[in-house]
Amino acid sequence: MHWDRLFEDLEGQLVSEWEAERAALDAESERLRIARLELRTRLRTLCAAGAEATIDLADGRRLPVTLRSLGADWIAAVSRVAAGVQSAPSTLLIPEHAIAGIALDHGMILASLDDTPPSAHALRERMTLGFVLRDLARRRVAVHVSTLAGEDVHGTIDRAAADHLDLAVHDAGDARRASAVHGFRVIPFTWLVAVRTPGAQAP
Repeated sequence: MHWDRLFEDLEGQLVSEWEAERAALDAESERLRIARLELRTRLRTLCAAGAEATIDLADGRRLPVTLRSLGADWIAAVSRVAAGVQSAPSTLLIPEHAIAGIALDHGMILASLDDTPPSAHALRERMTLGFVLRDLARRRVAVHVSTLAGEDVHGTIDRAAADHLDLAVHDAGDARRASAVHGFRVIPFTWLVAVRTPGAQAP
């Protein structure tokens, strides 16, 4: 009986040591996984979940949004706030370089740490900002453009090149007619903070 108790104690100690070692290995493995985690991977998870968030933009603005889509170098989000007041839903195209931070609830922050399986929208994730802006130009969609200089300009994109766009500036609600255009702007993509389009349909 004495030997049985001794062996049981030894077995218990061995099992405890194995479990402690496994827990330490699991914790180290998780630390290594998170060390390799990129913001893009977390954005993919947040967009797939339709996360409610507040995005801090590079120009100092904070916008409450619902995250919708991830592109090659942009995210799309639906916003109900324009110029600080409630408004009809609109879609924001936000270049990744213009994201200064994202405020989320704690549960969503933890959920965004999980590995995300390959997206069902893998093709969309390869679309560049220029590609999407060229589509808006082709469809003559009126846009509201915010820049790093703090400017807000309304108009229609005449063309989108490799790294910049040409905007025909006109009043909101006006169609892009020669008589309605006030002027033209060339805006580098690197200066874009957000491109707002009417409606809540994300790309």
